[in-house]
Amino acid sequence: MIAPAPLPGARLLFSLDAGVDHLNHGSFGAPPIAVQRAQQRLRDEMESNPIRFITRGLFERLAHARTHLAAFINAVPERTALVANTTAGVSLVLRSVGLQPGDEVITTDHGYGAVDLAVEGYGGTRVVAPVPLDADDDAVVAAVLAKRGPRTRLAIVDLITAPTARLLPAAKIVAALQAAGVPVLVDGAHAPGAVPLDVSAIGADFFVGNIHKWAYAPRGTALLAVSEHWQPRMRPVVVSWAQPEGFPANVEFQGSLDYTGWLAAPTGLFVLRSLGVEEVRAHNDQLAGYGQAVLADALAVREVPAPGGALPMRLIPLPESLRMEARPLRNLIADRLSAEVAITLWRDRLWLRICAQVYNTAAQYERLAAGLPPLLRELS
Repeated sequence: MIAPAPLPGARLLFSLDAGVDHLNHGSFGAPPIAVQRAQQRLRDEMESNPIRFITRGLFERLAHARTHLAAFINAVPERTALVANTTAGVSLVLRSVGLQPGDEVITTDHGYGAVDLAVEGYGGTRVVAPVPLDADDDAVVAAVLAKRGPRTRLAIVDLITAPTARLLPAAKIVAALQAAGVPVLVDGAHAPGAVPLDVSAIGADFFVGNIHKWAYAPRGTALLAVSEHWQPRMRPVVVSWAQPEGFPANVEFQGSLDYTGWLAAPTGLFVLRSLGVEEVRAHNDQLAGYGQAVLADALAVREVPAPGGALPMRLIPLPESLRMEARPLRNLIADRLSAEVAITLWRDRLWLRICAQVYNTAAQYERLAAGLPPLLRELS
């Protein structure tokens, strides 16, 4: 596989440490310098007169930012709220659904760990649908639908899976479950900016996605979109002064929060569009594929999981003989090889997940491919 040509000037848009190979953009993102500066200007404005900033026109400014961001994913702005991240949005949905003891929530075994904990924390019983890495769309839909039962209150499905870097047929799953009377929450944590996204077309009861990962917003920026049926039923986790206004204002306004990241988020979309949305997606997909191929070759891996579509993330299995926890291994790779990656444990095996962003180069994956095999041999 051939690595794509770098996008001219893209690396200079970020303030990342040049001494580290940042190959894990998907975990926390990295806002461009222009976005950082836009947020700092807003902070300066806020600190020059906090009373004026928070009490005069903030609702209108939040609505303007929300409208801009919602348009990017084709969600209805009046039924969309700014939230801190996907995990916060999931908790809000679970609270609003009102789970009772014995109520079941369908998930897959590709779900995000914090979401699984949230289901249990709000009193739900998780019913897990196992989905093979190589399952086609029909098999994925069938696996999820097979877990429906008389106590099913909700299903949570990923659009792009975090631990396994796989694109799932969310729209098809939503249609099948809704036809069976099951509300669906689509976890689109990695979707905005990474893939073409039409939330209205997906048609889920709830959709939540981070804007700070692949759409260059400041960290702590996500959107929760809900259907017209559920909008009046949304119950914010924290009740504050905007409670009488209803969703989305009662979710967004919580007094002394720092709103500057949300207000600066449209600047991230401006940077993305300046580079070319499709050009960035094509570059990241091709570079992630190159990195996967180089690392698989270095680790003597014959087959690697296909992502199921054009994605800026890839998965590589690590040796089955490797027995250690994911976090210490990730930290060791960072310390010894100066590379930030994601290590996930899925089905009792460790996997390396890499990402590609416009600031990455082919040489970074090649350096990791040269240094990782001897490190793993040492650990084994």
